[in-house]
Amino acid sequence: MLVREVAGRRLTGRLVEVEAYLGPDDLAAHSARGLTPRNQVMFGPAGHVYVFLIYGMWCCLNFVTRPAGSPQAVLIRALEPGPGVGRCSGPGLLCRSLAIDRSDNGAPLQPPGMYLLDDGFQTAEVFATPRIGVDYSGSWKEKPWRFCLESPYLSRRLRSSA
Repeated sequence: MLVREVAGRRLTGRLVEVEAYLGPDDLAAHSARGLTPRNQVMFGPAGHVYVFLIYGMWCCLNFVTRPAGSPQAVLIRALEPGPGVGRCSGPGLLCRSLAIDRSDNGAPLQPPGMYLLDDGFQTAEVFATPRIGVDYSGSWKEKPWRFCLESPYLSRRLRSSA
């Protein structure tokens, strides 16, 4: 569960869709062009949030996952919203519903601000598909690094196996 504590409220949601970005060799990753002011948090230590803006209006939440100098992150694409949380079926809606913006960029992923909580939930299967919206990345667009639970809250439906 992702927990966001803001303005005296505790907002929660179950992670149901994420995408992995594996550093400078991954042409879909923001770190593929090297260190920039926008992506510098990715080059820092694991356990911090990397928040960036797309289309001039939507924030996207990522968790930095590797030690400093190894710029890898996981994009949080969708949550099953907890009580009182709005739509989270896409990275921009998720950030809007949890009041996440660029001011959160670089924050540690720990209480009291934003953190993960293991509530013991067990799933039968995690599905892997190609990532979404990375057509510019050549063969990297085919990597099955989007991981989903079967859920009505996904940003895009899973492809049927039939």
